[in-house]
Amino acid sequence: MESTLLLIKPDGVERKLVGDIIKKLENSGLEIINMRMVHLTQDEAEKFYSIHKDKFFFRELIRYVTREKIVAIELKGKDVVRRTRLLIGGTDPKEAEEETIRAICGISKTENTVHASDSKKTAKREIEFFFGSRNIHE
Repeated sequence: MESTLLLIKPDGVERKLVGDIIKKLENSGLEIINMRMVHLTQDEAEKFYSIHKDKFFFRELIRYVTREKIVAIELKGKDVVRRTRLLIGGTDPKEAEEETIRAICGISKTENTVHASDSKKTAKREIEFFFGSRNIHE
């Protein structure tokens, strides 16, 4: 079984969507194996999103993810990275597939409510970032 990371971003926490999103994850057959709420510091956010450091939206992204707590969720299941990406939908909520989390909950391309790892390699790094390198579930 593979694992992936899903983040419920500040707009999801602020609008009290955490329970609805968790319910959608569980109803899709994904298993939550680890979860925590955290308020990222600027340094932590910059490290987590370092892949985007040279992009025009980096500063806005860092301001956004540090303005409120986020919920980090480790999910486990068969083909979980791909299944989670399908469940959250495209980056822009206006263009995301119907019934996806971003289509239902997202506000804008920046405030799109959730983040999910885009590959197994990224998932491993992101899970370690939020939950440490010792993962007893593998």
